[in-house]
Amino acid sequence: MTEFLNGFVFGIYPYIALTVLVLGSVIRYDREPYTWRSGSSQLLRRKQLVAGSLLFHLGVLAIFGGHVVGLLTPIWVWDLLGVSHGAKQMVAIILGGVAGIAGIVGATLLIHRRFFDARIRASSSFADNMIIVILWVQLALGLGTISISLQHLDGYEMVKFMSWAQGIFTFNPDAASYVADANLIFKAHITLGLTIFVLFPFTRLVHMLSVPIRYFWRPGYQIVRTKRRNPAE
Repeated sequence: MTEFLNGFVFGIYPYIALTVLVLGSVIRYDREPYTWRSGSSQLLRRKQLVAGSLLFHLGVLAIFGGHVVGLLTPIWVWDLLGVSHGAKQMVAIILGGVAGIAGIVGATLLIHRRFFDARIRASSSFADNMIIVILWVQLALGLGTISISLQHLDGYEMVKFMSWAQGIFTFNPDAASYVADANLIFKAHITLGLTIFVLFPFTRLVHMLSVPIRYFWRPGYQIVRTKRRNPAE
């Protein structure tokens, strides 16, 4: 039973989560384009929103980028660059820890603001409240893995997760076996992360796909014309 559960959660569920993420996002954008936003309550407790949002977004974006680079970069690339597994793990612990603390402090401020201000709470949907709490738990689990990682500074524990993640994207049927003996907190962290992918298209998280990166290369100056009244009128 344990082997079957491990095979399903870490061998099949990732494909279910990624499929729901992609198809759900496309369908929502096509059918409900006007809901493709984060929703705004910035007129209420603005200072707390700015502080919480800044810390949360910086932390989460740094963690996400670190996970993508750290897990999906082939192991041979790190070896070619001369980066040992131990050094890579120590960098991940330090940078991930800093980003995780920033993210969870920001999430805590946002949760406090959303749940303890009656006006904001009244205008918040169940999905809004649910997803920020889930993200807080995910950040807490991520920080909780640091104490385990510190016990395996040779870096080979991290190689397991790299092999698993890369195995998923290369359709390795034995990918789940790489994390079969991983610590429970790592398994919970991965499982909740996959679940966030499933929830992504149905929550305010979709606004992450609408980051206005085109502003980086648009012309620096824009011509704005005002409609002038005809003096003869």
